[in-house]
Amino acid sequence: MTIDFKLLNKYKYKKNITQRKIKNTYLATIFTITINSLKKNGYYMKSIILYFFKTYLLFVFVLALQKPVFMLFYHDLFAGAKAADFLDVVCHGLVLDLSIAGYLSIIPGLLLIGALWLSPSLIRIFRNTYFGIIAVLLAFIYTCDIVLYQYWGFRLDSTPLFYFFSSPKNAMASAEIGMIIGNIGIMIVYAIVFYMIFRLVLMRRKPLPVNKTRIKTTIVLSFATGLLFIPIRGGFSVSTMNIGKVYYSDNIKLNHAAINPCFSLMESSLHNSNFEKQYRFMDSQKADEIFDLLTDKPVTDSIPALFTGERPNIVFIILESFLSKAMETLGGLPNVAVHLDELTGEGILFTNFHANSFRTDRGLISILSGYPAQPTTSIMKYPKKTQSLPSIPHSLKAAGYDLQYYYGGDADFTNMRSFLISAGITNIVSDKDFPLSDRLSKWGAHDHIVFTRFLSDIENEKPQEPFLKIVQTLSSHEPFDVPFHRLSSPFFKFGSLYGQLFGRFYQSL
Repeated sequence: MTIDFKLLNKYKYKKNITQRKIKNTYLATIFTITINSLKKNGYYMKSIILYFFKTYLLFVFVLALQKPVFMLFYHDLFAGAKAADFLDVVCHGLVLDLSIAGYLSIIPGLLLIGALWLSPSLIRIFRNTYFGIIAVLLAFIYTCDIVLYQYWGFRLDSTPLFYFFSSPKNAMASAEIGMIIGNIGIMIVYAIVFYMIFRLVLMRRKPLPVNKTRIKTTIVLSFATGLLFIPIRGGFSVSTMNIGKVYYSDNIKLNHAAINPCFSLMESSLHNSNFEKQYRFMDSQKADEIFDLLTDKPVTDSIPALFTGERPNIVFIILESFLSKAMETLGGLPNVAVHLDELTGEGILFTNFHANSFRTDRGLISILSGYPAQPTTSIMKYPKKTQSLPSIPHSLKAAGYDLQYYYGGDADFTNMRSFLISAGITNIVSDKDFPLSDRLSKWGAHDHIVFTRFLSDIENEKPQEPFLKIVQTLSSHEPFDVPFHRLSSPFFKFGSLYGQLFGRFYQSL
């Protein structure tokens, strides 16, 4: 039995297109109502909506401007940076600026709604106070970030706060009084500049006239404020906003420059975990003794060669949620992953290999970096840690290998992109590289589409050799929505699918 990949998606394609039409019709209806309300209520509603979006865009501008300021402050680190590098940093880091600007614009949106119903003088007091607090807060964050980066080597997060509140005396012991006074002075200047920008652009000298259609204006403004959810979350994909989305370069300093320290501080503070005492089950000496027993002592001073060539091309396929029960050669059921069973006789089969973890992000780190997976957290969520991990791709890149990563899903999920780029992989093919008609699963493009793209790239692009190409599957991820129905069990459908895929893939190579 063979797979007709063009027919596999027909039953889902119509369903997904229908759902998208309903969603688009719903959004278009809301947008039409908003535009009609603006037309009917004239100048007042237009001015108040424009003021709201002007507030949001001003926050975006102020936040984005700090990136070139950071690079100019550390001009020695970015001595070779060109104008295009400054622009790339701003553009790639814009998603985090849009997110933070969304958070900062919620209160102004609510104050504009309140201005429709409450005393203008009261709203003016709240508004001036809010922008004053934001100016001081931004000044504090950006000053601390610029000052501490030279010592810590990463953008501001909750780490300095942890040390300060744990022991303020020790945290301030290494700081000279002159440096403290100088930093406070910088912070004050920063706060004044921020506040003056907000005051000149946003502070109204005269209140808007009372609008007779308060209810309609409130509805429209509430809808506009609700739209902030989109940049705050980072869109509608499965991945939410995370620091990894701004990573784009194999130069880690440029990636750091693209990070918004407000976001990194907020994210680390909300998801802060103290790992110090979580895994202390015995004293260090006893743990070292037990671990030493698990370490194999080399019987020779050389490693036996597994390949005929010294620098072979490598295709590394990572199977999501695969199980040994789908393979007869591993003691599982027959007639499931038939072609995979056939391939076991042509290479080396590890029969005592177990899953690294129960989640993709944790298992991926274990596979590529050899880092043990933790039961309650994932190191992939901490880019400042993953950038220091050794990895197979990083070692091969140092040996002259060309690296590429294929994944039909969202490469920004759980900071995956930042880990891959830190490992030296800048050429990443993900869901955004496939047309919408191919992204029919919850997670993105199904594996047979990704494998087809992979084979096409090898045949047409003639990649640089030697190369390491990694393919990560996703069709076998829950909810196991596999477009293949030779077997009824959802756990074995993807095993059978991969059997077919690997058979076709192996023959094509």
